[in-house]
Amino acid sequence: MEHCNHDPITHKNGRQRKQVGVDLRHGESLKASDRTEMSISDPEVDSLIAGSDSQDRMHPRVHQGIRTELGNVSLLLFLYVLQGIPLGLAGSIPLILQSKNVSYKDQAVFSFVFWPFSLKLLWAPLVDALYFSKFGRRKSWLVPTQYLLGLFMLYLSLRVDSLLQSEGGPNVVALTSVFFMLAFLAATQDIAVDGWALTMLSRENVGYASTCNSVGQTAGYFLGNVLFLALESADFCNKYLRMEPKETGIVTLSAFLFFWGVVFLISTTLVAILKSENARRKGRGRDPEETQGVFQTYKLLFTIIKMPAVFSFCALLLTAKMGFSAADAVTGLKLVEAGVPKAQLALLAVPMVPLQILLPVVISKYTAGPRPLDVFYKAFPLRLIIGLEFALLVAWTPSVRQEEGFPVYYYGVVLLSYAVHQVALYSMYVAGMAFHARVSDPLIGGTYMTLLNTVTNLGGNWPSTLALWLVDPLTQKECQGAVGQTCTSTEAVALCVKEGGACVTTLDGYYVESVFCVLIGFAWWVWCAPKLKKLQERSPAAWRCTAVTVND
Repeated sequence: MEHCNHDPITHKNGRQRKQVGVDLRHGESLKASDRTEMSISDPEVDSLIAGSDSQDRMHPRVHQGIRTELGNVSLLLFLYVLQGIPLGLAGSIPLILQSKNVSYKDQAVFSFVFWPFSLKLLWAPLVDALYFSKFGRRKSWLVPTQYLLGLFMLYLSLRVDSLLQSEGGPNVVALTSVFFMLAFLAATQDIAVDGWALTMLSRENVGYASTCNSVGQTAGYFLGNVLFLALESADFCNKYLRMEPKETGIVTLSAFLFFWGVVFLISTTLVAILKSENARRKGRGRDPEETQGVFQTYKLLFTIIKMPAVFSFCALLLTAKMGFSAADAVTGLKLVEAGVPKAQLALLAVPMVPLQILLPVVISKYTAGPRPLDVFYKAFPLRLIIGLEFALLVAWTPSVRQEEGFPVYYYGVVLLSYAVHQVALYSMYVAGMAFHARVSDPLIGGTYMTLLNTVTNLGGNWPSTLALWLVDPLTQKECQGAVGQTCTSTEAVALCVKEGGACVTTLDGYYVESVFCVLIGFAWWVWCAPKLKKLQERSPAAWRCTAVTVND
């Protein structure tokens, strides 16, 4: 899923799924002459990316089925589920804040919570290079990180109610600070688990790591977002789960945080004690991991970015999603503002799961060739048009609201709109990932792919934050019922109400943004998208840091 964007229905985090252990060699084959070309001549960089399969000759592989490693697969799956819990909780907070009538500037401030997964490349080399060898390269970061996650959740369980119900409204800055730390720790845990996955499983079964990644994160996000919002909603629980109605849901945010904080602490202790990272597998020695110094890794990243093709591609990635920002970041919050229950919006994600599973399979058939970005180009205007349709949906919502809620056909329209949006979104996402895999230098594929994915995520996060920030300044209100009063500030609104008036919106900034973003999007499609397509025509050598002579 393109978690670099916020879903229009459930304001999700900025995470974009990645393939762990993906095969980067399915691009165009290189000619022998190409392999001897050197686009960058730096002995120090060359030493970083030069590889050898001598370990394979020293330790012949013992082929084993997945049944022999079910324990490792289960552990990876569980670790990824844990990772999804704080991300799901962070994704639910904007909907809770919106039901408490916070400003969109406050929503923009909280949106920074979703940035760590877009910036984790900045500290990933530290996680890879600094560790205690006796305890384990990945456990050195995984164990303290998960302990901190558990402790932060326990702390937040004691403070979250007061932060959400403080005088003058929710304390958005404090909430942002705490949840930013949760997201930062989850991103660090992700770096450690991804690295551990490549050595925890044998080479024959390492492909299952991507399955654990996708399934585990999706399940964790579902638990922390959809399930929590449903069980926290009094209306949902009274309607579907209770015989006698009550004023609160089955669970509260503080209780949910406390439960998962305890789970983190207990499970981390068990992993630290019972799971040995440095154990040798039967039949062959422990697989060596690539070890690079911190300075060398950062130098390699800088070297990649300086390449003209990569620099141009990154610049396009950072600007490509400006046209989608209003639809992706604001639409779900506007629906909550219009009275749509946040639990119902969260549950609309459930029927989307089969579609989200099938779409990458279907779309990948069209992106497997030498020009995957052609699919990106064709899906781009469709996604822009859907953004306008979302604006019409928000405008239509108040007119269909009834005393008992919204009719079934309304949710059908929302679901259909969301499904069409997912088709366009996944078409762009799968095409982008296919191109990343095709151009990434196989010798440094992990670093290369992580860089491109990080830039893609960041290209979705900064426009979303900006879109949230600009909703209020672009909105025009007037005080009706009180002569001489305005609604230009919080104090003016309070004075208007005190004088017996009411602030009425005459121009909603969301609609201004929706039109403006679509115009920017089509301008980008006309002038910049062709440049993106032309990058496919660059030779493989244009994307390689260096080419090492290969002896067949």
